[in-house]
Amino acid sequence: MAFGKSSILDSMAVEILLRILLFVAFVFTDKMKPFQRIIQPEEWWLYNNPRTDSYVSTNSLYVLVSVVPMAVIIITSGLKRHLVDTKQATLALSLGFGINCALTNAMKLLVGRPRPDFLERCFPNGVPKVPTIITAATSCNGIEEVIYEGQKSFPSGHSSFIFASYTFLSLYLAGKLHIFESRHRGHSLRLLTAGFPLFFALLCAISRTMDYHHHWQDVSVGSLLGIFCATISYYQYYPELTHPECHLPLRHKPSPKFHRTMSDSRLSKGTRNWALEDSAENSVPLLEVKEM
Repeated sequence: MAFGKSSILDSMAVEILLRILLFVAFVFTDKMKPFQRIIQPEEWWLYNNPRTDSYVSTNSLYVLVSVVPMAVIIITSGLKRHLVDTKQATLALSLGFGINCALTNAMKLLVGRPRPDFLERCFPNGVPKVPTIITAATSCNGIEEVIYEGQKSFPSGHSSFIFASYTFLSLYLAGKLHIFESRHRGHSLRLLTAGFPLFFALLCAISRTMDYHHHWQDVSVGSLLGIFCATISYYQYYPELTHPECHLPLRHKPSPKFHRTMSDSRLSKGTRNWALEDSAENSVPLLEVKEM
């Protein structure tokens, strides 16, 4: 028994350590300089857009992708007093989000694509009327930090972050509401409730093209990356959404009611078959009644 407890503690320590490493990788790469991509004169129209404030600020984004999902998890699992579900959901959410953050920053650094408003970052005192080749950040006269940030357009961090968090939230709610389980299909309210986080994530992602902070390709790839990371992390901790107990994590004690129902069903079926066989073997032929 002592060995079992030690194994559980070791496993949880590894889980926490991995998430810390992913967070450190995210913070470390966030301050690194991206690849210096050459901008040709014929490309200027792609990056010559006005510099505006974000519709969804970075601080607001962090609240949306962390506080909101955790609040839903705590409230949902707290209603059933299911601490195992709270722990497993937190592990799944943090794993998918951590992987997504690390991958997003790595791709930003390697690609080094300029943002749609890059030229205003590069030339804050006025964009030259005659396009020239921009070979590196040293070709600009703006603030170095702002220029480097303007070279991290692909993929969209806002899009990948919000979809990584809210795709998991949609899957979590879908499992809790059994919307894909055969007994509960055909309920529109359940489907819309589980799908609402994805709709909100889509609006946030689209806003990144409206404020000229990202190209549509950045948003598309970032969204797909977030969906991918959230999906693989969810199914590491929860069963398929068509499973009768999809509302429970994989690491939980099986529901006695579920197994009792299945056992009773098998027992009833076996008893019924036995009764049919017994009646066939021990049937008594009817007496023939002759007409008088």
